[in-house]
Parts: sequence; C-alpha cells; structure tokens
Amino acid sequence: MAGEGRQRIDKWLFFARVVKSRSLAAKFVQAGRVRINRDKTDHPSQTVKPGDVLTITLERRVIVYRVVDCGARRGPAEEARTLYEDLTPPPAPSGQALPDALAPVRKAGSGRPTKRERRDLDAWRGGDDGGNGE
Repeated sequence: MAGEGRQRIDKWLFFARVVKSRSLAAKFVQAGRVRINRDKTDHPSQTVKPGDVLTITLERRVIVYRVVDCGARRGPAEEARTLYEDLTPPPAPSGQALPDALAPVRKAGSGRPTKRERRDLDAWRGGDDGGNGE
C-alpha cells in the first residue's frame, strides 16, 4: 500500500502511531479531532496523500504533521516516524504566567482565606503588605 499514494486516514493514524488501535483512530476522526489541509473531517474513510497537512487535537496538545508517505504496516516507532514530518510549533514556556491570566477566584461562601492562601495571594500579586494585614 505504500506505493499507491493514498490511504484511509484511520489506517494512517494507526500506522503512524498517533493512536493505539485502528478502531480508536476511527472514533478519533468521527469525533472531529482531525483536520486535513485545514478542513475538518469526520469520515474515517477520508483518504490522505503525501503532502497533506494534518492537524490533530489530542488531550492536552495539538500536533501538526505533514504526510510524507503512506504506511504498509504498523511497525516500530522509527518506521512510523518516516511517515510524517512534524510541523508542530514549540510549546509555550512553562513556568511563565500568561500576561492576560485572570486572578484566582474563590467560591462564594467558602469563608475567609487561610493564612497560607493569603500568603500565596500576596506573593501572586507581587506585593508585600509588611505584615500589617492590609
């Protein structure tokens, strides 16, 4: 099948080791978590060919792959990596707060903050109240 030039998206996801089984790949596509060349697809029988760009939404991240070749089998990881070119942008640096991050919110009626929570809030705000409680 590697020489034919087209392959079902569910088989390709399985061969490229994006998902653990072909049935999971079909469910993944039906859930609308895969885009082919920016077009959302929900048909596992949709075909991909070398040069197509896949945008795949996983649990905690989004990956972007360019299809390089169609697979013939689900082989080892080294073989699977030859099926695609990874175009995923690098992740945002962790540990840095986003500039538009919202302040932490307490549930209404949850009482006063504990001493530890108050210190955490003061540290988050960047201010030192000098210990006078204001």
